[in-house]
Amino acid sequence: MSAKDFVKAFYKSDALIDSTILKEFIHPEIVIDWYSTEGYVQMNYNSLINLADELHKAYVRSKVRISHIIEENNLISVRYSHFVKTIENPREEMLLAHFMMIWEIKDDKLYRGYQMSQVS
Repeated sequence: MSAKDFVKAFYKSDALIDSTILKEFIHPEIVIDWYSTEGYVQMNYNSLINLADELHKAYVRSKVRISHIIEENNLISVRYSHFVKTIENPREEMLLAHFMMIWEIKDDKLYRGYQMSQVS
């Protein structure tokens, strides 16, 4: 599987809200530098697992719509919108945020990420 296909599979899965699935995709030494509307945060393996567990408590479904994805060697750039369905209203899809992400793949896993996001 190409790095681009691997990233697509990641975003098509429920990995963002299911830590069991997330563990299949991320490298044990993963680091993400994330610039959001709230500021800067750096995340590692444990903080990503914790985030997925927290999101799982609030959302029953997660869907990513990719608008752009570009592959160059082991780097994948992806622009997407993240939609969720809440526990309170599982029939309505809600836009969570827009994202721009650059992934570095190592050992066939997501290893290093550079992300920017804006809440809808």
